[in-house]
Amino acid sequence: MKAIIVDDERLARVELRRLLEAHPEIDVVGEARSGSEALALVAATRPDLMFLDIEMPGMNGFDVVEQLVDVPHAIFTTAFDHYALRAFEVNALDYLTKPILPARLAAALTRVRPRSRSARLEQIFVRDGDRCWIVRVLDVVLLESEGNYTRVCFGKERPLIRRSLNALEVTLDPSIFFRANRRQMINLKAVQKASVGPNGTLAVELRGGVAVELSRRHGARLRSALSL
Repeated sequence: MKAIIVDDERLARVELRRLLEAHPEIDVVGEARSGSEALALVAATRPDLMFLDIEMPGMNGFDVVEQLVDVPHAIFTTAFDHYALRAFEVNALDYLTKPILPARLAAALTRVRPRSRSARLEQIFVRDGDRCWIVRVLDVVLLESEGNYTRVCFGKERPLIRRSLNALEVTLDPSIFFRANRRQMINLKAVQKASVGPNGTLAVELRGGVAVELSRRHGARLRSALSL
């Protein structure tokens, strides 16, 4: 399982590497001393896991997560405990305070699962004001274009992210996400009902009661995809 260590303190990186020697299933493939280095390292290595310090010069750990498109599992490491609530609000896998205890590290690692080696997007960071989440893409029911932004619908939430629908589409699995019309993409696994209108249009109801109408052309493609 590939991991990276992001910390601006060299001794902290050395100590974490030492602790990870007791866990041969974890392969540390790189280290970063700053947020900008971390972004480049994630892009180059596509790790399953990142150990991420919070307070770093320039870009902090939360900024790093926000900048990522496909977010690895994140275990925050910091000398301060007042960031814990925010860390779990972004769905961090765990939060370890320094000095890191071997038992706490071992407990955190039991929650890690290898990620698919597919290039498809698996998780996405979403912020809405002071609220933020790391959302599994499969939990997203609907994506709606709003100019250069996209509204992400999951559960009862509908926040905007600063990415266009067209940019997101090329990273999504086409066997799961279907372009319903110019403005919307739907999660096929979230379709609960489908009905054909008198003019050949198709209307679908998604998990949570969300309704989407498709044109005749897109409706025919969706009926084929759903074997209707």
